[in-house]
Amino acid sequence: MKLAAITGSIGCGKTTMAKIIRSMGYCVYDVDGWVRRLYYKPEFIKVIVGHFPEVVENGRFNKRRLRNLVFNDNAKLKQLEALIHPFLRQTLKNVISRHSRSDGLFFLDVALLFEMGWDIYCDCIILADVDYDVQRKRVMERDKITAEDFDKINDIQMSNKDKALLSDIVVNTDKPRNQLKLDLIGIVEGLKNSW
Repeated sequence: MKLAAITGSIGCGKTTMAKIIRSMGYCVYDVDGWVRRLYYKPEFIKVIVGHFPEVVENGRFNKRRLRNLVFNDNAKLKQLEALIHPFLRQTLKNVISRHSRSDGLFFLDVALLFEMGWDIYCDCIILADVDYDVQRKRVMERDKITAEDFDKINDIQMSNKDKALLSDIVVNTDKPRNQLKLDLIGIVEGLKNSW
């Protein structure tokens, strides 16, 4: 198995790149999807409620209350990430184990690749990148948030400049989708030919 990570800060085009690569017939594992599914697992909810009892409302776990709690408190966000990451790491290890005998190329769509230390599992890291102004405009329009809220989100992530220094390939996504697809076809073919 060869594992290539697709990463990038919020609004930089990581998800668009992952969708294009998936449309090319490749398996792309969506780590955000893994996180969403965690919130339906009773053992995970039990861990969260044990550390954040204030997210229980009328005897039920309230995901929105948890999101609001950690969004405004960086220490609590780090605490939540410390609870989530072991569950995600185990899922990643299961994926790697399941495909260990394959000679195929697989992709991992993961925003916090470096923050979680998952770059050690990857044969290649592809970074989605755009100028800050484009990034901010995309996120504000997509998520209907203010510039201040964008900065709160963006400031807690590793900067794309730092991520670029650790990545193998940097792709500027500020271009028409068909041009981006052609770029990605070339990158994927290059990866297949180099292994």
